[in-house]
Amino acid sequence: MHIFTASGVLLGTMALLALVDNNPVACLLWLGAAMMIDGIDGTLARKYEVKAILPHFDGSTLDMVIDYLTWAFIPALFIYYFIELPPYLGLLSVFIILLSSMFCFCNVDMKSQDNYFVGFPAAWNIAAAYFYILDFPPFITFASIVLLAILTVTRMKFLHPFRVRLFMPLNIAVTLAWCVCATSLVLSSPVHAAWALWGWGITSAYFIGMCLWRTAQEWFE
Repeated sequence: MHIFTASGVLLGTMALLALVDNNPVACLLWLGAAMMIDGIDGTLARKYEVKAILPHFDGSTLDMVIDYLTWAFIPALFIYYFIELPPYLGLLSVFIILLSSMFCFCNVDMKSQDNYFVGFPAAWNIAAAYFYILDFPPFITFASIVLLAILTVTRMKFLHPFRVRLFMPLNIAVTLAWCVCATSLVLSSPVHAAWALWGWGITSAYFIGMCLWRTAQEWFE
């Protein structure tokens, strides 16, 4: 099972090579594949009690190292090279992403008791896909990066679809639908994949709604 987790670094390497080859579509697809492995490897490891079999090998550390590479570092470079940013703010954007991500991965209170992420979970691979597909004006993209970085240090809750037990089957189904729609939009323009754009918007609204609903619960407790 650790080998399955470790394969994420191979996918990350392919994403980095695609970035070097100036192929943003391939880079996003490799990052998407790495994200899917990361989504299920922990569940499989717990199911088969890998920690009991290999007690001297820390799978959590392995997962964190790969996650920083595929969720933060490579996406930051992707945004720098392929997403239009305001003049002279490209490098600053990279620094904001990488530094805020370090806080996220070092935060011992990264998850709530019901397995929601506490604060923006450094999901810059997902943010990069939104920036690439929606093609925001440069200053809106930069403002979005700053906002997400600020949300990293807040108590706002973000859904982990493979760990949150409430509505888990629905959460996973919506996640898979989001992935299908996002992949279609990466491979073709929104104009030529209107169905995917609608599906992507609906699934995105679902995730935003779940995050706001769970955050509001804590506010009114």
